[in-house]
Amino acid sequence: MPSSPQLFVDLDWRGTTVTLRCSGVVDMLTAPDLEQQITGALAQNPSAMIVDLTLVDFISSRGLWVLLDTYKRCSPTMGFAVVADGPTTLRPLKLMGMTDVFPVRTSLTDALDDVAVPGRRTA
Repeated sequence: MPSSPQLFVDLDWRGTTVTLRCSGVVDMLTAPDLEQQITGALAQNPSAMIVDLTLVDFISSRGLWVLLDTYKRCSPTMGFAVVADGPTTLRPLKLMGMTDVFPVRTSLTDALDDVAVPGRRTA
């Protein structure tokens, strides 16, 4: 019997900015784990949130929905960005038009620069 997909989420706080570094698979089985981590981080009132998908092997439509929902849950003055690069993560975000909704950057450095500007919510 094949093993269940796994998702690992590591929270990294830099001042009041939280980065959720994800690795593994974000699908219908693991998306609730990501949502739980996001909810916990949001409860600490960060000034900005970054979801780093560079180590994700697969993201399903359910995972993309979690990202969109997270963006909507962030306050208008809270910075938000997603880090994605390559066909596994960036391509689905582009195909679903999410790169037009919230900032998607190819490096964590670029995402940190984006959220450093207070109130920046542009894609």
